[in-house]
Amino acid sequence: MSENIITKLFDEWNSALQTGNPKNVSALYETNAILLPTVSNKVRHNHEEIEDYFVHFLAKGPQGKIDESNVRTFGDIAINSGVYTFTFKDGNSVQARFTYVYRWTGQRWLIIEHHSSAMPE
Repeated sequence: MSENIITKLFDEWNSALQTGNPKNVSALYETNAILLPTVSNKVRHNHEEIEDYFVHFLAKGPQGKIDESNVRTFGDIAINSGVYTFTFKDGNSVQARFTYVYRWTGQRWLIIEHHSSAMPE
């Protein structure tokens, strides 16, 4: 398993954000994935709830960039955690900690857990 393959999954996710279509983003998550989002207090438990979050998040015009990435793989599970920065169309930005947990389905990697929280300081 190449670390590069896992880091490129963020690029795929970020590209899905650029489409502006929340269905393109939620399609990268398993149907029972959990999303603990950056700019919402509500835990998202399935595609419908994840898609609802991205309707609102995509309206801000986010563009993500990884500042620090730490990849670990355990068979059909991979974890990428670190720090990323989002810039928005209004010129604002937010730096956040992230953890993506991916599972290999036999055909592709899907997100099963995604936690993102703004830096506390």
